[in-house]
Amino acid sequence: MTEDPRDARCPAPDPLLTGIADYVLTFDPASESPAMETARLCLADSLGCAMLALGFPACTKLLGPVVPGAGMPGGARVPGTGYELDPVRAAFNIGAMIRWLDYNDTWLAAEWGHPSDNLGGILAVADYLSRQGRGILVRDVLRRMIQAYEVQGVLALENGFNRVGLDHVLLVRVATAAVATAMLGGGRDEVVNALSNAWIDGGALRAYRHAPNTGPRKSWAAGDATSRGVWLALHSLREETSYPSALSARQWGFQDVLFRGREIALARPLGSYVMENILFKVSCPAEFHAQTAVEAALRLHPTVKDRLDGTERIEIETQEAGKRIIDKTGPLSNPADRDHCLQYMVAVALLKGGLTAEDYEDQAAAEPRIDELREKMRVVENDRFTRDYSDPEKRSIANAVRVFFRDGESTERVEVEYPLGHRRRRAEAIPPLRAKFERAVSARFAPRTVERILGLFDSTQELAAMPVREFIDLWIA
Repeated sequence: MTEDPRDARCPAPDPLLTGIADYVLTFDPASESPAMETARLCLADSLGCAMLALGFPACTKLLGPVVPGAGMPGGARVPGTGYELDPVRAAFNIGAMIRWLDYNDTWLAAEWGHPSDNLGGILAVADYLSRQGRGILVRDVLRRMIQAYEVQGVLALENGFNRVGLDHVLLVRVATAAVATAMLGGGRDEVVNALSNAWIDGGALRAYRHAPNTGPRKSWAAGDATSRGVWLALHSLREETSYPSALSARQWGFQDVLFRGREIALARPLGSYVMENILFKVSCPAEFHAQTAVEAALRLHPTVKDRLDGTERIEIETQEAGKRIIDKTGPLSNPADRDHCLQYMVAVALLKGGLTAEDYEDQAAAEPRIDELREKMRVVENDRFTRDYSDPEKRSIANAVRVFFRDGESTERVEVEYPLGHRRRRAEAIPPLRAKFERAVSARFAPRTVERILGLFDSTQELAAMPVREFIDLWIA
């Protein structure tokens, strides 16, 4: 009988752990690389999303120290606020703000997710180290963003954690743990240590993203995950024990317990692929599988806005992933429920010719015509959309919308294959992406500060050379 290598008493670390550790300790993109340019855009967009979230009390009530008065003078600062916190709590604050409105960048594959969720941990650790006298530059932040995006995104390419009911934020915890440990000065052993503990944590259930339990936890789950990654990184530097076969151990490892015995592997070598192909949310704050459906509805709005009372039915074609996670009928109980409902988003876009974060709030949802239109919608999977969604050469996120009227007439069938913000439409997206950033910053800061921030982000070289402490100081309310 052949002995199972997973029975070894002192196993070598799982190759996935060492592979990620070697990557975060060695990979350094060129200053002029496309990935660094895109990381600049991602940093701006993420902080802009965080500033917009500060306008929502449901978000701000979660911010600050865990208990009043338990801040940390000299700790990490939370942009847009006056909080100074330990890096773990600061990571939660920043991560929750960035993710709150479902408006930050996105990655779609076998697993979905939002790699900028890791920025909560990266910024908190970078600012903390900078305020401790370490010479941390924004370039270091951009480099670590590229690494965290890559770890999360490449793990997501062929490993569908949603298929076993686990939430994608477990990959945020894994990526942040690896990158934060390296930022704090850990070597290969320490990074492997933190990674092993990140996998042993298991994964959050997706229950809070789906009916009948959809709720605001989906907006702070990323903050929780990135802060946990920082916590594990700090523990690894205290020589906490590593668990080398955390993934592969027979019966007790992650793969056997939570992944139905399947091996978790990297689909491609780690580099800067994910950052270079990241998806920006430009048109509206909406779950990304619906972005092109909203674009199609916005194109139809001028034609249908005065005829919607005569609507007979509305046909929406989408991909398998879109139908599985955002095709919702029946009552929607809160904003978190509404911004993950394909029909709700299309209805608002058809009615208003726009879609904002405020449109998910209770007051906006009280408009009776929204539900009237939802009841007339039929969502079907388009097999071609599903194939192209998984095609590595395309990675499209297509939707099509058509409105039929009771008098027998209908609109054209409007199909949008690639959303604004996709790499294939990157040049087209830059002006509205900058306008989105300017609106967000202008809502929180005085004109002189806004001018300084906008000018800084117009130059990757100037931004990259700036000390993190000085950079964060620009964002303090």
